[in-house]
Amino acid sequence: MRFSNLHTIAAATLLSLAGASAQTKLLVSNDDGWAVANIRAFFNALDAAGFPLVMSAPADNESGTGSSDSPAKTVGSGGCEFSSCPAGAPAEGFNSTDRRLNYVNSFPVTSVKFGIQTLAPKFFSGANPDLVVAGPNVGNNLGSTVLVSGTVGAATEAAKEGIPSIAFSGKSGSQVSYTTLSKLSTSTTAANVYAALSVKLTQALLAQPFNASSPILPAGISLNVNYPSSTGSCTTASAFKFVLTRINSASSSTPPDVNTCGTTRLPTESSIVARSGCLSSVSVMNASNKGDVSAATQQFVLQRLGSILSCA
Repeated sequence: MRFSNLHTIAAATLLSLAGASAQTKLLVSNDDGWAVANIRAFFNALDAAGFPLVMSAPADNESGTGSSDSPAKTVGSGGCEFSSCPAGAPAEGFNSTDRRLNYVNSFPVTSVKFGIQTLAPKFFSGANPDLVVAGPNVGNNLGSTVLVSGTVGAATEAAKEGIPSIAFSGKSGSQVSYTTLSKLSTSTTAANVYAALSVKLTQALLAQPFNASSPILPAGISLNVNYPSSTGSCTTASAFKFVLTRINSASSSTPPDVNTCGTTRLPTESSIVARSGCLSSVSVMNASNKGDVSAATQQFVLQRLGSILSCA
C-alpha cells in the first residue's frame, strides 16, 4: 500500500485512538534510570491518557550498557540516582506513594525482565504487558549506536520475550531528576514534548485492534524512534512529524525497502533527524540483531502507523 493511500483511513484511525488506552497494558523502562525527568514525564503522560501501566527501570544511570544482564544487587553506598532510594535499599524497590514506580538495581535488560516476569502479573491480574515502551532516552540512538544503547537493549529484550516494544530517544535535555519537571528549563521542555510525542505514536500503533492473528508488531520486532532537538521552532509536540526510516545505510545489494513516498528506499534515521522541520524517525528493527528488516515487515508498520507518518 502506498503512503498516499493510507491517508484515506487516517480520520477513522484517529477516532479510535482513545479506545486504545482503555485496555492496553504497558510496561515502561529506560536506561537513564527510574528517577530521571524523561521517563517520569512519559509515565505521567501515559497515565493521563488512561493506560494501565507499571514502570521497571534501573536504579541508576545505565546508559551505554546495551543488552547486558546481571542479577540485581542491594543498592550500594551511593543510593539510587538523585537520592531516590537510600544506601542499602533492596535490589528491587518501589516508590512508597506510587507502587507502580519500580527500580531494579541492575541493567535495563534486567529491569525489563523483572517487569515482564514479576511486576506485570502482579499489576495486570496475571497477564503480560501488551507493549513495552523504553525511554525517551536522553540523547539520540541512531545507526550503529543502537548496538550499545541500554534503552534499545531494554526494548529488544522485550521483543525477544514475545512482547512488542518501542525504544524512544530525543536529542535535547539532560539527565536531571524528575523533581525538576516543575521548573521551566530546556530539559523540562524536552521531557514534556518527547513524552507527548511518544504517547501520540503509542496510541497510533495501538489504534487498530490487535490479537494473535493481527499483532501490534510482528514477532521479534521493535521500533526505534528518534526525536530531533526540541529547541527553536520545535518546542511543541504539534510542530513535529514522523517519517518511516531505516537504521543503517543501504548498499547496492540491499533488497528494496517498502514502497512509500514514491520510492523503495527509506531514508536513514540519522539523515531525517539531522534535517530541519522537526522530523522524527521511526525505524523497524529486528530485535535479535538490532538491524533493519524486510520490506514486508516495514509494510506492516506502515499500515499500523500510516495515520501519523509523513514524507520527508
